[in-house]
Amino acid sequence: MISKIIGEEVESLEFQPQEHTVKVKRPTKRKTKPNVSWTVYRLDFAAKIKTPDGQYRQVLIEIQKAKFPTDIMRFRRYLGQQYQSAKNVVVHETKKRKLAIPILSIYFLGHKLEFINAPVIKVNRTYIDLATGESLPEKEEFIESLTHNSFVIQIPYLKDNRRNELEKLLSVFDQSLKVDNHILNINENDYPDEYRDIIRKLQKAMVDEEVQLTMDIEDEILAELEEKEREIENMAESLEVKNLLLSEKDTIISEKDMILSDNINLLSAKDDLLSEKDNMLSAKDNLLSAKDKEIEELKKLLGK
Repeated sequence: MISKIIGEEVESLEFQPQEHTVKVKRPTKRKTKPNVSWTVYRLDFAAKIKTPDGQYRQVLIEIQKAKFPTDIMRFRRYLGQQYQSAKNVVVHETKKRKLAIPILSIYFLGHKLEFINAPVIKVNRTYIDLATGESLPEKEEFIESLTHNSFVIQIPYLKDNRRNELEKLLSVFDQSLKVDNHILNINENDYPDEYRDIIRKLQKAMVDEEVQLTMDIEDEILAELEEKEREIENMAESLEVKNLLLSEKDTIISEKDMILSDNINLLSAKDDLLSEKDNMLSAKDNLLSAKDKEIEELKKLLGK
């Protein structure tokens, strides 16, 4: 299956499961037990790939399953761990020094991306001469060690897409074939013989009671996570509305402050005008007083 997805011949795989058991706290109001242990598996493979020229290269292949768009940060954290892990190195046969193993990521998404509706997306890096725009065919250890290619599989778009051999193989995950939450109605005869081993492995898992119990627990926890995610989204929307209202309130207060400032300036100008008026009245009174004195003096002179 990995060979079909990446389009290269996988010579061998060394399975490197990353298993983590976490304690999940659950609301006590539910009838189920309040706490439960949940084991999370991250599927890593150290793959030996045969190149078209007959050479071999080592690649670390990571397979991750996402149900929520918010799983992005989990993937980023995990990629960071893989890049810095001292285990993900190989000794070069001729150079006799440690080399970082390139990483190849495969993501199975239970949700749709925003714009692209292709069931399988290949994110393929290219080296480009920025001055000429020319593609550079050579690969460099420095670049290969610090960047990686990816494959994104959108499970919701697998329905009715059987355009090539890969999409036909991946149709075993087509959720439109669900009988219930865990069972897909697949006709084994619709697939080539080389794929039937995969289908039989899935059928074997379906009748395993322990697997079924694990899936039931996973369903319960995922349902609670979905509910929590909706609560967070509603809280985020409420917070956004609250911030908008606060912003509008701040604008109104700012406008009110400007109006008050204008009023204060007007009152100050009015006070200045009144003060000038008082000065003018005082000057007028002084002039009148001087005139009165002059008149009195004239009267005295005329009286003599």
